[in-house]
Amino acid sequence: MTQQDRDLTALIGSRICHDLISPLGAIGNGVELLQLSGMADSPEMALIAESVTNANLRIRYFRVAFGAANDDQMIAENEIHAVLAPGVDGRKIEVNWQPNGNQPRGAVKLAFLILQCFETAMPWGGRIDVRNDGEHWQIRGQADKLKLDAELWNLLTARRGDIDVPPAQVHFALIAPELERQNRTAGVTLSEHSISVEF
Repeated sequence: MTQQDRDLTALIGSRICHDLISPLGAIGNGVELLQLSGMADSPEMALIAESVTNANLRIRYFRVAFGAANDDQMIAENEIHAVLAPGVDGRKIEVNWQPNGNQPRGAVKLAFLILQCFETAMPWGGRIDVRNDGEHWQIRGQADKLKLDAELWNLLTARRGDIDVPPAQVHFALIAPELERQNRTAGVTLSEHSISVEF
């Protein structure tokens, strides 16, 4: 994948997320108006409201993870925490985001892509701690049970074109090119109950 291909992929991600945020917001506003009028007191309407909330959180997350990230852009700390909030979907993974203050969008993009890899490996739940020390980032996850695919995790440290990555795991394939774009490298440590990624 060339630099131009990577840039286009990120721009496509940004465009799709941008175009979906407005209609989802409109649906959410409509649900709120129905709730205020007393017409939305039903399990069906509660399900719609919950689904809209979850979709909004995921779209905002995807916008950071898959969208364009200029090297001089920053992302606000409150936006990061809002996007990583558990939401109403009963998500079993707790993300402890420790970096203080606004952060470079490129670094957060990498962190969010890597967090998706952790989510893939933790279908039964777990805890993830995100730390940074200046330019150095560490993401560590722990769980009673992990679902690990070593070939996919190897993609974080070595670009390979001979692995057919399914759409549900595309985040694994996007990390090495983004690391290269940012002149970074990653280290990955896998064990029975923990995963650690540093970049």
